[in-house]
Amino acid sequence: MESFVKKIFDDKIDEFVHLQFEKYGRGEYRDKAMILAKKTKGIYTISTSPEFASELVRMVAEKLGGQKTEVTGIVVSTRDLTGELKFKDKKQFMGVKKYIINDEMSGPEIIGLCDKFPRAFLGLSFKSGNNDLKIKAKMPKSGKPSTKSDEKPKVDFCKLKTDDSDLVRKILFDVKEFKAVQVKHTFIINEIIVPKGEPDPRKMREMAQRKGKIVRETNVDGLAVKEEKEFSA
Repeated sequence: MESFVKKIFDDKIDEFVHLQFEKYGRGEYRDKAMILAKKTKGIYTISTSPEFASELVRMVAEKLGGQKTEVTGIVVSTRDLTGELKFKDKKQFMGVKKYIINDEMSGPEIIGLCDKFPRAFLGLSFKSGNNDLKIKAKMPKSGKPSTKSDEKPKVDFCKLKTDDSDLVRKILFDVKEFKAVQVKHTFIINEIIVPKGEPDPRKMREMAQRKGKIVRETNVDGLAVKEEKEFSA
């Protein structure tokens, strides 16, 4: 599993990238897909904003393999997943359904949830060996265009503690050795291409392509780099 940001910079747009931008309208969205990372005595501590939640769940589940681990957290969807998902409790507000998860699962079972419910939010916490993933059990706020008065968001929605450098490289794909890293992105959506001939408003929204660019700003041990990449997803 590669980061959706890496896929954009590598011109490998797929369904996972498309899903990341479904909720965005035209506008400029600053301080998105943020990462704070530190390395101390061979241990990496990585905190991110919620854009990376589903990717982190899948990445750590891939490391878990066939072993079982305790999985806690939530699955949030506008669909009724009763009968399709094993859950401990269910809460509902304004048409949004939150399913409380507390179960033992294997890597393939967790990945199966990601594949089965691609448009749901999976805020799952679990361990895989020395990989400890914690994601807040709440729905992230919906994206809104940036304004000058916006407060800087906290980068603490997802937290991963690991000694696996391969896993770190999947998240920080263009960063090699480091002591401290800060990453943030600006999403600029200039155009939304709506499919023709689709009468269903829901499908029309899901199928629409977003065109624009992503601005990536990294700071590795005090060295700042800024890159831009146009995309259509």
